[in-house]
Amino acid sequence: MLIQIALFLYGLTAMFVLMSVERNRKEERDHAPALLLAGWSVMSASAVLAILLLGTAAVMALGYPVTLTA
Repeated sequence: MLIQIALFLYGLTAMFVLMSVERNRKEERDHAPALLLAGWSVMSASAVLAILLLGTAAVMALGYPVTLTA
């Protein structure tokens, strides 16, 4: 249940950032500091998740058993 809530909040934040950036670009306005912080947070979360998944795939490719429990 916790994973679903985290994914929902991630998606909600990502869509908010993308829509706000697009709107600001069309209106030729600067981005708010809170929007920049949310954007960096979404980017950081995406990068960390990609690195963790890549590491897990590399360990599995080497033949080590990986047990993913939730």
